[in-house]
Amino acid sequence: MRYSLWIASALAPFALAAPKYDGWVPSQPQDSKFINTYFNQLAQKVGEGRRWPSAPICDLSSAVMPVTTEPLPAPDAGTTLKHVAIGRGIQNYTCDTTNATAVPKAIGAVATLYNASCIAATMPMVLNTLPGFALQFNLGPNPAAANPANLDVSGLHYFTDLGVPFFNLDTTKQQIGTIPCSKAGSAPAPATAIKGQHNKGDGAVAWLKLTAVDGATGDLESVYRLNTAGGNPPATCQGMPATFEVEYAAEYWFFRK
Repeated sequence: MRYSLWIASALAPFALAAPKYDGWVPSQPQDSKFINTYFNQLAQKVGEGRRWPSAPICDLSSAVMPVTTEPLPAPDAGTTLKHVAIGRGIQNYTCDTTNATAVPKAIGAVATLYNASCIAATMPMVLNTLPGFALQFNLGPNPAAANPANLDVSGLHYFTDLGVPFFNLDTTKQQIGTIPCSKAGSAPAPATAIKGQHNKGDGAVAWLKLTAVDGATGDLESVYRLNTAGGNPPATCQGMPATFEVEYAAEYWFFRK
C-alpha cells in the first residue's frame, strides 16, 4: 500500500516558494494551526540555514528522542541511532459484530516511512510537528506526488503473515536493513497527542519500544514509535464493521548494534 505525504523539506539553505497543496483545503481550524506552526518553524530554520557555509551534516549523535510521562526502556547498551523516519499509514482492527460491547482487536498496520534523519539531527522542534501535520493530509496512491517538495521514502512498515511487525529500510537510494521485531515496552501517548484527522478521533496509539527478532539485517537492533498521532480505535465494537482501519502518523527511531 502506498500513499502520499505532503511535507516540505528545509535541508538546504535556499528560499522556499509559497507552498501549494492542490486539491486540499484546511477544513478545520486545527489544520491551519498545524500548518502555521510547521511553516513558521521551517522559515526560521531556513533563515538560519542561509548563513551556513554548507548544507547541514546529519550527525545523529546529537539527536534526542522525545519523552513522555511514562518512560520507555532506554536503548540497549552499545547501540547507536541509525535512522529516523516519519511513518504515515493505517492501523488495522477487527470487531466481533455480534457483540456491541466487544473491544476492537488490533491486527497490524501499514505505513510508508519518510526519511527525517536530518530534521531529527538539526531541527527537533520541526520534527515533533511532523506526525500531527502529516495526519491532516488524506492518504493517496503515490508517495512521490508530493509538491512542492517531499521527504524521500526510506522504507515500509507492515505486519507479516505471522503477525510480526516488520520494517524494510532498503530502497534504491539507501540500504539500511530490515527488522522483524516484537514489543519490548509500551507507554500511553500524552494527553495532548493529536487524536486523529482534524484532531477528531479516539486518540493516539501508544508509544512503543520494539526489539529485533531472528532475521534482522543491517545490524538493526530496536525501533521506537514516538510522537504518535491518531490510530486508536473506538472503545467498543458498537456500530463498527468486522474489519476497519484508522489513519495514524508517528516518528520511528531505529537503533543498530
